[in-house]
Amino acid sequence: MGHFNRKQWNVYMQMAPCDIMNHVISRWWNTGFKTVKAVLKKREYGAKYTQNNFITAVRAMNEFCLKSSDLEQLRKIRRRSPHDDTEAFTVFLRSDVEAKALDVWGSPEALVRERNLRKEVEREYQENIFRNQQLLKEYKDFWGNTKVSSSNSVFSGHLTKSPDQICNGLNFIFKLLAWVYTGSASMFSEAIHSLADTCNQALLALGISQSVRNPDAGHPYGFSNMRYIASLISGVGIFMMGAGLSWYHGVMGLLHPQPIESLLWVRQNLFWFFSFLATLLVAINEIKKSAKQHGLTFYEYVMQSRDPSTNVVLLEDAAAVLGVTLAAGCMGLTSLTGNPLYDSLGSLGVGTLLGAVSAFLIYTNTEALLGRSIQPERVQKLTEFLENDPAVRAVHDVKATDLGLSKVRFKAEVDFDGRVVTRSYLEKQDIDQILNDIQQVKTPEDLENFMLKHGENIIDTLGAEVDRLEKELKQRNPEVRHVDLEIL
Repeated sequence: MGHFNRKQWNVYMQMAPCDIMNHVISRWWNTGFKTVKAVLKKREYGAKYTQNNFITAVRAMNEFCLKSSDLEQLRKIRRRSPHDDTEAFTVFLRSDVEAKALDVWGSPEALVRERNLRKEVEREYQENIFRNQQLLKEYKDFWGNTKVSSSNSVFSGHLTKSPDQICNGLNFIFKLLAWVYTGSASMFSEAIHSLADTCNQALLALGISQSVRNPDAGHPYGFSNMRYIASLISGVGIFMMGAGLSWYHGVMGLLHPQPIESLLWVRQNLFWFFSFLATLLVAINEIKKSAKQHGLTFYEYVMQSRDPSTNVVLLEDAAAVLGVTLAAGCMGLTSLTGNPLYDSLGSLGVGTLLGAVSAFLIYTNTEALLGRSIQPERVQKLTEFLENDPAVRAVHDVKATDLGLSKVRFKAEVDFDGRVVTRSYLEKQDIDQILNDIQQVKTPEDLENFMLKHGENIIDTLGAEVDRLEKELKQRNPEVRHVDLEIL
């Protein structure tokens, strides 16, 4: 029953290699070894099965307080690397590391004491780092930081030292003086508007500088959302500082109207209209270029908040142009009719304009922070790439999330074709050796050992297929930075 005759051997030679294993299992099952299934079902996996767990050198040294020299004598195993930049890396058996740790420290209690001691040292080290960072910051604040990081210079130069921010600051001062001199409610609203713009651009500069930071252990997907957070806070600031104060001053003007003094200061400040118009045109041109690169219309790009910082500048400048025009019109009516109610209505109009801008910023940035999906067409393109691969039968539960700064995270449940994976494994094996191993199968234990050996290797092949698909998906779609393919 456990041997092959010549006729059976000829049959095997005509079969595809990937079908041999299935035929062997079926043969043993039909010839009386049904007890194999019962034995495997009743098996209880004890501690000996976890002894084959792997651990990296870094974890071994950190968790078991070992030195690199302690690991040199342990068995080294080469495994597939989960990282894109390396093909394979070295791991150790966890059981070997645990035994070495007990040999080094003498007892589990001594190992626990050493762990606690190192945690305390690490805590003190982190506190010293924080203290040194504070001292360095104070030193830079005192002497001045004359060196700008190259990674941030492109972004920070756009907002922190732009003419637009300087103009807003100067405009706030002149508008405030004009309000003090004339008592115009509309001019007060415009002064608050300029102050809000100045503060918001400083906030956006901070958000941009934080968004380009490299990912770390605490933030593995990076800090790109800091742009959306800064823009969201900017929207709230415009609403509270700009719209709120403008509405308040406009209502007070309606309840207690006051005549406007000389409009000379006001006429001088209205010349700032042209500076805002120029900046608005620049922002519109930049958004048109970015929208064209992403294959979107101007409206779609703004509504999807692809670049929240640019959107804030666009809306602030648009609101400034409309606000100055509205304020000029209302003050002109007040000058012609002598009725101060028009000026108060202008203040309410500016406040309503700022409220609309802040509501739009709050809505779009909240949507982005909640984990917005990319366009359905792009999701379909990524899904079709996976479905067209021979190793994939079907793709389910696809999620493609926009992480900001043109970065996408893709996740999907993939149903792999086991026959293709098995063939991929057999193509790299010695078929004659496998056939010879099959002839040696005579007992249920032999069958189990045979299947365990090749089963583990086939699982590794499946993992290699997942890595291949993830790598090709990133290469064909550079915007996809994080890919999570789960085996269904």
